Amino acid sequence: MSLEINSTQRCRWHDYATTTELEQAATLAILHAAHVAIGQRGAFHIVLAGGTTPRRVYESLRSADANWAAWHAYFGDERCLPADHAERNSRMAAQAWLDHVAIPAAQIHPIPAEMGADAAARTYAQLVSGIELFDLVLLGLGEDGHTASLFPDHDFGVTADAPAAIAVHDAPKPPPERVSLSAHRLSAARKVIFLVTGEGKRQAVKNWRSDANIPASAIAPACGGDVYVEAGLL
Repeated sequence: MSLEINSTQRCRWHDYATTTELEQAATLAILHAAHVAIGQRGAFHIVLAGGTTPRRVYESLRSADANWAAWHAYFGDERCLPADHAERNSRMAAQAWLDHVAIPAAQIHPIPAEMGADAAARTYAQLVSGIELFDLVLLGLGEDGHTASLFPDHDFGVTADAPAAIAVHDAPKPPPERVSLSAHRLSAARKVIFLVTGEGKRQAVKNWRSDANIPASAIAPACGGDVYVEAGLL
Protein backbone atom coordinates (compact mmCIF):
# COMPACT_ATOMS: atom_id res chain seq x y z
CA MET A 1 0.00 0.00 0.00
CA SER A 2 1.21 3.48 -0.83
CA LEU A 3 -0.16 6.99 -0.55
CA GLU A 4 -0.67 9.15 -3.61
CA ILE A 5 -1.96 12.72 -3.68
CA ASN A 6 -3.87 14.07 -6.69
CA SER A 7 -4.53 17.79 -6.06
CA THR A 8 -6.93 17.65 -3.06
CA GLN A 9 -7.49 13.92 -3.38
CA ARG A 10 -5.69 11.53 -1.04
CA CYS A 11 -5.67 7.88 -2.08
CA ARG A 12 -4.57 4.77 -0.25
CA TRP A 13 -3.73 2.11 -2.83
CA HIS A 14 -4.35 -1.51 -1.80
CA ASP A 15 -3.10 -4.13 -4.24
CA TYR A 16 -4.39 -7.71 -4.35
CA ALA A 17 -2.87 -10.68 -6.13
CA THR A 18 -6.19 -11.85 -7.55
CA THR A 19 -9.64 -10.49 -8.30
CA THR A 20 -11.10 -12.96 -5.80
CA GLU A 21 -8.90 -11.61 -3.00
CA LEU A 22 -9.91 -8.06 -3.89
CA GLU A 23 -13.60 -8.94 -3.83
CA GLN A 24 -13.25 -10.72 -0.49
CA ALA A 25 -11.49 -7.70 1.00
CA ALA A 26 -14.19 -5.39 -0.33
CA THR A 27 -16.94 -7.53 1.17
CA LEU A 28 -15.27 -7.50 4.57
CA ALA A 29 -14.71 -3.72 4.35
CA ILE A 30 -18.40 -3.12 3.58
CA LEU A 31 -19.54 -5.27 6.50
CA HIS A 32 -17.07 -3.59 8.85
CA ALA A 33 -18.22 -0.11 7.79
CA ALA A 34 -21.81 -1.18 8.37
CA HIS A 35 -21.00 -2.56 11.83
CA VAL A 36 -19.28 0.69 12.83
CA ALA A 37 -21.99 2.96 11.43
CA ILE A 38 -24.85 1.03 13.01
CA GLY A 39 -23.02 0.87 16.33
CA GLN A 40 -22.33 4.60 16.35
CA ARG A 41 -25.38 6.09 14.58
CA GLY A 42 -27.98 3.34 14.34
CA ALA A 43 -28.01 3.21 10.53
CA PHE A 44 -25.76 2.50 7.56
CA HIS A 45 -26.05 4.60 4.40
CA ILE A 46 -24.22 3.04 1.45
CA VAL A 47 -23.92 4.22 -2.17
CA LEU A 48 -23.68 1.37 -4.65
CA ALA A 49 -21.68 1.13 -7.86
CA GLY A 50 -22.52 -0.74 -11.04
CA GLY A 51 -20.30 -3.10 -12.98
CA THR A 52 -18.99 -6.65 -12.91
CA THR A 53 -16.72 -6.47 -9.86
CA PRO A 54 -19.36 -4.89 -7.58
CA ARG A 55 -21.87 -7.49 -8.74
CA ARG A 56 -19.71 -10.32 -7.44
CA VAL A 57 -19.22 -8.44 -4.16
CA TYR A 58 -22.98 -7.99 -3.87
CA GLU A 59 -23.52 -11.69 -4.47
CA SER A 60 -21.14 -12.47 -1.62
CA LEU A 61 -23.14 -10.22 0.71
CA ARG A 62 -26.25 -12.37 0.33
CA SER A 63 -25.10 -14.83 2.97
CA ALA A 64 -23.64 -12.27 5.38
CA ASP A 65 -24.89 -12.08 8.94
CA ALA A 66 -25.83 -8.41 9.00
CA ASN A 67 -28.38 -6.15 10.65
CA TRP A 68 -30.13 -5.53 7.32
CA ALA A 69 -32.95 -3.53 8.92
CA ALA A 70 -30.48 -0.70 9.53
CA TRP A 71 -29.11 -0.55 5.97
CA HIS A 72 -30.06 2.20 3.50
CA ALA A 73 -28.93 1.73 -0.11
CA TYR A 74 -28.43 4.48 -2.70
CA PHE A 75 -26.86 4.50 -6.16
CA GLY A 76 -23.96 6.52 -7.54
CA ASP A 77 -25.39 6.64 -11.06
CA GLU A 78 -28.01 5.18 -13.33
CA ARG A 79 -28.83 4.77 -17.00
CA CYS A 80 -32.03 6.37 -18.28
CA LEU A 81 -33.76 3.11 -19.12
CA PRO A 82 -37.01 1.49 -17.93
CA ALA A 83 -36.94 0.59 -14.24
CA ASP A 84 -36.84 -3.16 -14.92
CA HIS A 85 -34.26 -2.99 -17.73
CA ALA A 86 -31.46 -5.53 -17.41
CA GLU A 87 -28.79 -2.82 -17.84
CA ARG A 88 -29.96 -0.70 -14.93
CA ASN A 89 -27.57 -0.62 -11.98
CA SER A 90 -30.52 -0.90 -9.63
CA ARG A 91 -31.74 -4.03 -11.40
CA MET A 92 -28.30 -5.64 -11.22
CA ALA A 93 -27.97 -4.90 -7.49
CA ALA A 94 -31.47 -6.24 -6.84
CA GLN A 95 -30.83 -9.51 -8.65
CA ALA A 96 -27.36 -10.00 -7.17
CA TRP A 97 -28.13 -9.03 -3.59
CA LEU A 98 -30.91 -6.69 -2.52
CA ASP A 99 -33.81 -9.01 -3.41
CA HIS A 100 -32.24 -11.73 -1.25
CA VAL A 101 -31.81 -9.90 2.07
CA ALA A 102 -34.12 -8.20 4.54
CA ILE A 103 -33.36 -4.55 3.84
CA PRO A 104 -36.76 -2.83 4.04
CA ALA A 105 -37.97 -1.83 0.57
CA ALA A 106 -38.45 1.77 1.72
CA GLN A 107 -34.72 1.92 2.53
CA ILE A 108 -33.61 1.01 -1.00
CA HIS A 109 -33.43 4.15 -3.10
CA PRO A 110 -32.94 3.61 -6.86
CA ILE A 111 -32.47 6.67 -9.04
CA PRO A 112 -35.77 7.18 -10.93
CA ALA A 113 -33.90 7.51 -14.23
CA GLU A 114 -36.93 6.30 -16.18
CA MET A 115 -38.28 9.83 -15.60
CA GLY A 116 -35.56 11.28 -17.83
CA ALA A 117 -32.20 12.69 -16.80
CA ASP A 118 -33.26 16.18 -15.72
CA ALA A 119 -36.29 15.20 -13.65
CA ALA A 120 -34.51 12.23 -12.12
CA ALA A 121 -31.49 14.32 -11.13
CA ARG A 122 -33.70 16.88 -9.40
CA THR A 123 -35.67 14.19 -7.60
CA TYR A 124 -32.59 12.31 -6.42
CA ALA A 125 -30.82 15.48 -5.31
CA GLN A 126 -33.79 16.20 -3.07
CA LEU A 127 -33.81 12.63 -1.74
CA VAL A 128 -30.17 12.72 -0.60
CA SER A 129 -30.27 16.30 0.65
CA GLY A 130 -30.94 15.22 4.22
CA ILE A 131 -27.83 13.03 4.43
CA GLU A 132 -24.78 15.00 5.53
CA LEU A 133 -22.31 12.18 4.96
CA PHE A 134 -22.77 8.78 3.37
CA ASP A 135 -21.18 6.08 5.49
CA LEU A 136 -19.66 4.32 2.47
CA VAL A 137 -19.47 5.10 -1.25
CA LEU A 138 -18.51 2.33 -3.66
CA LEU A 139 -17.12 3.36 -7.04
CA GLY A 140 -15.52 1.78 -10.07
CA LEU A 141 -13.12 3.04 -12.72
CA GLY A 142 -13.69 3.05 -16.46
CA GLU A 143 -11.00 2.61 -19.08
CA ASP A 144 -11.25 6.34 -19.81
CA GLY A 145 -10.96 7.24 -16.13
CA HIS A 146 -14.66 7.83 -15.58
CA THR A 147 -16.37 6.91 -12.34
CA ALA A 148 -20.11 6.68 -11.71
CA SER A 149 -21.40 8.55 -14.79
CA LEU A 150 -18.84 11.36 -14.53
CA PHE A 151 -16.97 11.33 -17.84
CA PRO A 152 -13.85 13.10 -19.17
CA ASP A 153 -14.52 16.52 -20.72
CA HIS A 154 -17.79 16.80 -18.83
CA ASP A 155 -18.79 18.70 -15.70
CA PHE A 156 -17.84 16.56 -12.70
CA GLY A 157 -19.69 18.78 -10.24
CA VAL A 158 -16.74 19.42 -7.95
CA THR A 159 -17.66 22.83 -6.51
CA ALA A 160 -19.41 23.27 -3.20
CA ASP A 161 -22.49 24.65 -4.95
CA ALA A 162 -22.70 21.81 -7.47
CA PRO A 163 -26.01 19.93 -7.47
CA ALA A 164 -26.02 16.64 -5.62
CA ALA A 165 -27.13 14.84 -8.78
CA ILE A 166 -26.20 15.70 -12.37
CA ALA A 167 -28.20 15.06 -15.53
CA VAL A 168 -25.96 13.61 -18.27
CA HIS A 169 -27.25 13.96 -21.83
CA ASP A 170 -24.23 13.06 -23.93
CA ALA A 171 -22.38 10.23 -22.24
CA PRO A 172 -19.65 8.83 -24.53
CA LYS A 173 -20.92 5.29 -23.98
CA PRO A 174 -24.50 4.09 -24.39
CA PRO A 175 -26.99 5.02 -23.30
CA PRO A 176 -26.17 8.74 -23.59
CA GLU A 177 -28.83 9.78 -21.07
CA ARG A 178 -27.80 9.13 -17.47
CA VAL A 179 -27.94 10.50 -13.94
CA SER A 180 -24.94 10.65 -11.62
CA LEU A 181 -24.25 11.89 -8.15
CA SER A 182 -21.79 14.76 -8.48
CA ALA A 183 -18.16 14.55 -7.41
CA HIS A 184 -18.92 16.93 -4.54
CA ARG A 185 -21.78 14.75 -3.29
CA LEU A 186 -19.82 11.50 -3.72
CA SER A 187 -16.98 13.06 -1.73
CA ALA A 188 -19.30 13.76 1.20
CA ALA A 189 -18.65 10.38 2.77
CA ARG A 190 -17.02 8.81 5.77
CA LYS A 191 -15.41 6.19 3.52
CA VAL A 192 -14.95 5.82 -0.25
CA ILE A 193 -13.75 2.60 -1.89
CA PHE A 194 -12.88 2.24 -5.58
CA LEU A 195 -12.91 -1.30 -6.99
CA VAL A 196 -10.55 -1.59 -9.98
CA THR A 197 -10.05 -4.84 -11.89
CA GLY A 198 -9.36 -5.79 -15.48
CA GLU A 199 -6.39 -5.32 -17.82
CA GLY A 200 -8.22 -2.59 -19.70
CA LYS A 201 -7.92 -0.28 -16.68
CA ARG A 202 -4.11 -0.21 -16.74
CA GLN A 203 -3.76 3.13 -18.55
CA ALA A 204 -6.47 4.75 -16.47
CA VAL A 205 -4.68 3.69 -13.28
CA LYS A 206 -1.40 5.04 -14.65
CA ASN A 207 -3.04 8.36 -15.51
CA TRP A 208 -4.67 8.55 -12.11
CA ARG A 209 -1.41 7.92 -10.27
CA SER A 210 0.28 10.54 -12.47
CA ASP A 211 -2.17 13.20 -11.26
CA ALA A 212 -4.06 13.39 -14.55
CA ASN A 213 -7.35 15.26 -14.38
CA ILE A 214 -9.62 12.24 -14.76
CA PRO A 215 -13.07 12.05 -13.17
CA ALA A 216 -11.95 9.54 -10.54
CA SER A 217 -9.44 12.05 -9.20
CA ALA A 218 -12.26 14.49 -8.49
CA ILE A 219 -13.64 12.34 -5.66
CA ALA A 220 -11.92 13.79 -2.62
CA PRO A 221 -13.44 12.81 0.73
CA ALA A 222 -11.90 14.47 3.75
CA CYS A 223 -10.82 11.07 5.07
CA GLY A 224 -9.11 10.09 1.81
CA GLY A 225 -10.16 7.31 -0.54
CA ASP A 226 -9.22 3.64 -0.70
CA VAL A 227 -8.45 2.08 -4.09
CA TYR A 228 -8.64 -1.71 -4.20
CA VAL A 229 -6.73 -2.72 -7.32
CA GLU A 230 -5.32 -5.87 -8.86
CA ALA A 231 -1.57 -5.86 -8.31
CA GLY A 232 -0.81 -6.24 -12.01
CA LEU A 233 -2.40 -2.89 -12.78
CA LEU A 234 0.01 -0.84 -10.66
